[in-house]
Amino acid sequence: MDAIATLPTLATVNGTIVHTLPDDLYIPPDALEVLLDTFEGPLDLLLYLIRRQNMDIINIPIAQITQQYIAYIQLMGLLNLDMAAEYLLMAALLAEIKSRMLLPRQIEIAAEEEDPRATLIRRLQEYEIIKNAAEQLDDLPRMERELFSTLVDVSALSVTQPLPELPLKDLLLAFQAVLKRVDQHSHHQIIQEPLSVRERMSFILEYLKNVDSCIFSQLFSQKEGRAGVVVSFLAILELGKESLIEIIQAEPYSELRVKAA
Repeated sequence: MDAIATLPTLATVNGTIVHTLPDDLYIPPDALEVLLDTFEGPLDLLLYLIRRQNMDIINIPIAQITQQYIAYIQLMGLLNLDMAAEYLLMAALLAEIKSRMLLPRQIEIAAEEEDPRATLIRRLQEYEIIKNAAEQLDDLPRMERELFSTLVDVSALSVTQPLPELPLKDLLLAFQAVLKRVDQHSHHQIIQEPLSVRERMSFILEYLKNVDSCIFSQLFSQKEGRAGVVVSFLAILELGKESLIEIIQAEPYSELRVKAA
């Protein structure tokens, strides 16, 4: 068991770790495919190498770029990928530029001679501008790719839209909801009524001067509403507290009577 655990893991099949290949496993010759970044030409490959390492396109380290470029096309050759002649031509051009920069030159001639990288830099700058413009155009919506034109004859169509059937219950519920919203935004204004306990006490005393006694309920006026009843009751209590009136009950459960003290 320990010997199997030390073997490298080849794959995991349905949750089971496989350490060794089965004896009857057949692997076709073309089963393994290696996908590399595709480039549209040698300039595209050079621009990719420069941008990947954030190099300055004006001051290209030609030796480093040449080494990476040659390593890439050698990898393409090992994988039996078809290489166009222009890739090999660019490799030769880079090797030439590298050799020209390594050769010693006199100071006077070096000042007048153009940088060996100048032509390549101009080509890379022009290619980058064209590539960016092409990518921007490719991002725009295009006919027959994202947009499709079509013609529809609607002259012969006759569309009638039926009105929805509205039950009376739904209409009443909608009306009830409107009333609730109105009540939430309505304002209740309270107006103070001109009622006074002292005035009601004077009124009761004047009334009792003209009669021997009166029934307790006669001192209340239903026209004044709840506020008038409360004021009259407070006035009766205040008069009884000051011993100005007497509240009498002739027998149990009989009606109360009020008379002046």
